[in-house]
Amino acid sequence: EEAVFLRKKITLLRAFSLLIGSMVGSGIFISPKGVLKNSGSVGFSLVVWFSCGLLSMFGALCYAELGTRITKSGGHYIYILETLGPLPSFLFLWAEFFAIRPANSAVVSLAFGRYMLEPFFAPCAAPVPAVKLVSLLGYYMVLTLNSWSVTWSARLQTALSVVKLLALALIIVPGMMLLAQGHTENFQDAFDRQSLVLDKLPLAFYAGMFAYSGWFQTSFVREELVKPERNIPLAVIVSVISVIVGYMLTNVSYYTVLGTQDVLASPAVAVSFVQRAFKSLISVVPVLVALSCFGTMNGGIFTFSRTLFVASREGQWPPLFSMIHIRRHTPLPAVMLMFPLVTAMVCIGDIYHLLNFFSFSRWLFIGLATLGLIIHRHRHPELHSPFKVPLFVPVSFTVICLVTVAMSFYSDPVNISIGCTMVLSGFPVYYLIIHRQIFLPFFPTLSDYLTHKLQLLLEVVQQEIKTY
Repeated sequence: EEAVFLRKKITLLRAFSLLIGSMVGSGIFISPKGVLKNSGSVGFSLVVWFSCGLLSMFGALCYAELGTRITKSGGHYIYILETLGPLPSFLFLWAEFFAIRPANSAVVSLAFGRYMLEPFFAPCAAPVPAVKLVSLLGYYMVLTLNSWSVTWSARLQTALSVVKLLALALIIVPGMMLLAQGHTENFQDAFDRQSLVLDKLPLAFYAGMFAYSGWFQTSFVREELVKPERNIPLAVIVSVISVIVGYMLTNVSYYTVLGTQDVLASPAVAVSFVQRAFKSLISVVPVLVALSCFGTMNGGIFTFSRTLFVASREGQWPPLFSMIHIRRHTPLPAVMLMFPLVTAMVCIGDIYHLLNFFSFSRWLFIGLATLGLIIHRHRHPELHSPFKVPLFVPVSFTVICLVTVAMSFYSDPVNISIGCTMVLSGFPVYYLIIHRQIFLPFFPTLSDYLTHKLQLLLEVVQQEIKTY
């Protein structure tokens, strides 16, 4: 009885919650180990954390401008498509679907399962099969919610953002109290140059940037934002500054209580922190961290489904995935598509190998998107943008991203080569199916038949109103 399209339901508060909820997740609770391991010392690890925050701010400002210049949803995908063309955008979509997003979701899901079970098995480690089972259950719950309602997904994100900030506060406050009492022994000789290994620094940055990742999430839902020209820059700036301050204080608290070896030996740094600082909270903080990861899973599914939705609308993905549920007004097929790949990666994956595996592809394409901003400015000088950053911001961010990606081949050649191969495997698919449109004789008929049957089964139709 009413038009079927994605409604503008994301207010400034919800945009802020989406960013905070996506950034503050498993990263700050698992990445300190990866940053310290690859930077070599406490002092250099803090420098990496601050540098990652500053780099994230540069990237967030670039994406804020892109979000005001390009009015479509879709994030990285639509920015690369509109500025660099269909081939690089399809390669991003290919790598994002088969490598980046399922690996990222698997990392966050495994962190959720580990922290959720930690209080029940402490001081022993939780059994791996149990962790993976709980990880999948958490992911499926979020998947179901995003299929059911946009409003409830946004409300959950807002509530869990408060939980995330509370979890950080429970780590920051006791750490700062101990630091004020003179517990500075773990910061002695903080910048030990002998332990610094330069070729591992890209991996330290990958771990740090993973913790900050999420600053680009509003760009995926641009068409569903209320007053995007004002709310995108405002939400981005406030949220990134808040997270930088929170992360720096959290890491200082970690190192105040835990020594270098304690952090490196801990499978769950936040739990080890609480065991040492506040034993009375030993069962509370892991649950808060798990809920924090739950919020990150929710934000990830919410935004990536819009990428598939837009790619399908642009003709680079099967048409079924640009359809919307007739009553729920959610992109149901796009939401459900990640189900099998994430399940497989959770079952077979290890957090730190997955982290390096998907980081290469992610930062390659983010660097290309900000390169696209520079090109877009040059091609369309007449285009008025309500928000504009100085040119050195996208230039420096693009250079750092691409140099880090290049250096990572030396740091972790196996996982990076796998990620590179995944990206390059999209070339023949693009030229055969998208560019040349070479199909087997029966393929279009079979595709139309399956699309029609699935459309009836899922109760979905094409969007009826243009929202961009």
